[in-house]
Amino acid sequence: MTAETVFGAERLRRARFAVAAVFCVHGAVTGSFATRIPWIQEHAGVSAGQLGLALAFPALGASVAMPLAGAISHRFGARTALRGLLALWTAALILPSLAPNVYGLCAALFVYGATAGMSDVAMNALGVETETRLGKSIMSSLHGMWSGGALLGSAAGTVAAHLGVDARAHHLLAAAVLTVLGLAFCQGVLDLRSTPDEEPPARFALPPRSALVIGAIGFCGVFAEGASLDWSAVYLKDELGSSAGVAAACTTAFALTMTVARLVGDRVVDRFGPVRTVRVGGAAATLGGVLVVVAPHAALAMAGFGLIGLGVAVVVPLAFAAAGHSGPNPSQAIAGVATITYTSGLIAPSAIGGIADATSLTLSFGLVTLLAVGLVLGAGVLRPGGRSTPRPATAGPVPDPSR
Repeated sequence: MTAETVFGAERLRRARFAVAAVFCVHGAVTGSFATRIPWIQEHAGVSAGQLGLALAFPALGASVAMPLAGAISHRFGARTALRGLLALWTAALILPSLAPNVYGLCAALFVYGATAGMSDVAMNALGVETETRLGKSIMSSLHGMWSGGALLGSAAGTVAAHLGVDARAHHLLAAAVLTVLGLAFCQGVLDLRSTPDEEPPARFALPPRSALVIGAIGFCGVFAEGASLDWSAVYLKDELGSSAGVAAACTTAFALTMTVARLVGDRVVDRFGPVRTVRVGGAAATLGGVLVVVAPHAALAMAGFGLIGLGVAVVVPLAFAAAGHSGPNPSQAIAGVATITYTSGLIAPSAIGGIADATSLTLSFGLVTLLAVGLVLGAGVLRPGGRSTPRPATAGPVPDPSR
């Protein structure tokens, strides 16, 4: 192995750690927001139905803004684009807690979703390219780092809620810290740049049929994840009469199980295969949903949310992998699955709120339980049809991430 090869491999390892840290920062914003939703709901004076409506606006904002991420990266380069988009996302954490009413909350969450979607696209694109150049899978661990960030953010939110800290002060401090960390970590990612004659990426392409089928499995998993992340604290507070601190701790417990499962997910899948892994996970999530629905006290509901997190943790990475092997155009299939799963995570909170307003929050999680059953029944579509050969780490020029 030549010195040049060793040097290039070292730069790639640094780039891998940098993009993993970016995933962690991105997740920390989500965790910080989720634990303070009860405070935001009370401060803005909105009902469960109005909160559900407001939580639809991140999906709308993301849908409008996500296509712009590719064009921004094409124009400014992947590293500069990620740096700017991630800073917008961390700063957007401040906005929801400032909303005085449902209209202000909808506007704040539109911006929140738009910045979330663009930065999510940019960091995942860099993660995929880093994985390709390394020649081994890292996407599951990157999503694990995202869950780890959500865990850290929710843990801080739990402490803040327990101490009765105003969410405006909490989110202002969190946004400042995460912005500084995000800018520092972005300096280490691959500095990918388009050639002068390269056409900008297409803003929209219809996904193949195979991606729609695989995306349906992703939809079920991400819907359960999004519903639990955004509504678990509200569920314990409103349905079971828990304190604000205990309610926020439930979100932390959910994020913890998601993190652990994603960090060990690659080894589990290698041993048991994607189909069996998702079927067993779906069964665990189904049991968790049942426990949430029938729970007479907070401890049992928290165990149920933990099982939901454990069961759905690896669904998205496996859906992406299956899409990549499902047809002659892997990138188009992956993009289709990503759109479906991302949209699912953003619409889940509003759907839960709408059902809760019409019936009850308990019945809303009956829907989550049914979707978990869908994972058990539909896991067969994730059966691999063969693996593509990753590009070795030495193939092609390796940008210097420290440049």
